[in-house]
Amino acid sequence: MNRSTLSYFKNSLLVTLLGFILAALVGLYFSGTWAGALTMMFLCFVLTILEVSVSFDNAVVNATVLRYMSPVWRARFLTWGILIAVFGMRFVFPLAIVGIIGSMGPIDALLLAAQRPEEYAAMMLSSHVVLSSFGGAFLLMVALKYFFDEGKDIHWISVIEKPLIRLGKIEAVEIGLTLLVLYFNMKFLPQEVQHDFFISGMFGILTFIAVDGMSAFLEAPKETQAALQTGGFSMFLYLEVLDTSFSFDVVIGAFAITNNLFIIAIGLGVGAMFVRSLTIYLVEKGALAKFRYLEHGAFYALGALAALMFIGTHRHVPEVITGLVGAGFIGLSFWASIQHNKAHPSEE
Repeated sequence: MNRSTLSYFKNSLLVTLLGFILAALVGLYFSGTWAGALTMMFLCFVLTILEVSVSFDNAVVNATVLRYMSPVWRARFLTWGILIAVFGMRFVFPLAIVGIIGSMGPIDALLLAAQRPEEYAAMMLSSHVVLSSFGGAFLLMVALKYFFDEGKDIHWISVIEKPLIRLGKIEAVEIGLTLLVLYFNMKFLPQEVQHDFFISGMFGILTFIAVDGMSAFLEAPKETQAALQTGGFSMFLYLEVLDTSFSFDVVIGAFAITNNLFIIAIGLGVGAMFVRSLTIYLVEKGALAKFRYLEHGAFYALGALAALMFIGTHRHVPEVITGLVGAGFIGLSFWASIQHNKAHPSEE
């Protein structure tokens, strides 16, 4: 039975309602006024929009992986995965970063966020360079792996993608290019942070190699159901690391809107829920098959996000730019897909 479009987002809408109630309670706690509650609800709404706009391409990339996963692992991604994404990356992860920087325990970091939010935000923002380096390197590796894939026979922007396919015949070319990008960006940074930037980027590359290698090791040569079941864990792990890399930029950007950890966790968590719902919608509706260039647009957006994360380590990049670039690539690829379908109706 075909599900209605609204049914895919039912849980997300329920989480949104709960999130706005929690945001109002946080506002009442910190300000003691209904005006403060309304302010926090508005900030929650802004953060939700930020998460969805920046991570829209993440939903499309996730969908390219989820369509090869078994129903069991899809269900696990929607349950365990959303808990990791919302509670882990949007709440626990910032606490862990501040705890490491300030040499304090998680409880002390939580108290710092509740009692001295300005100091907490300053410590979180100080980690921007290393987090952006790790996330940028991982995302760039994902994008390059896609465009260097010799098995990719559909091209959106042929003048760019066909030469990349030929370049992909060089062994480990994506690693070499990512290292060059790291080295080039490192030169724009103050000397005291160059080492941390490069080492963090190296770990981003190594993380991609480990996750990608695990996927190749676990999966059988043929895509049988048994192989998909076996490789489900590696795909799940890949999606979680991908979401983590996307989260770095949006979590850091959220502190430009508010320094309240609890509102950041609520707003971004609601947005992450919508991204998960959108991912399943794209998979079950077969949108990637109907719109042949949508996947291309997502990986272009992913590469652009990696570039913006690197640039953001030495130049301020407004969050609206990050969101518009990703949405722009998705929108253009969607339009190009529609034009292709009109010109070739027999292929639909």
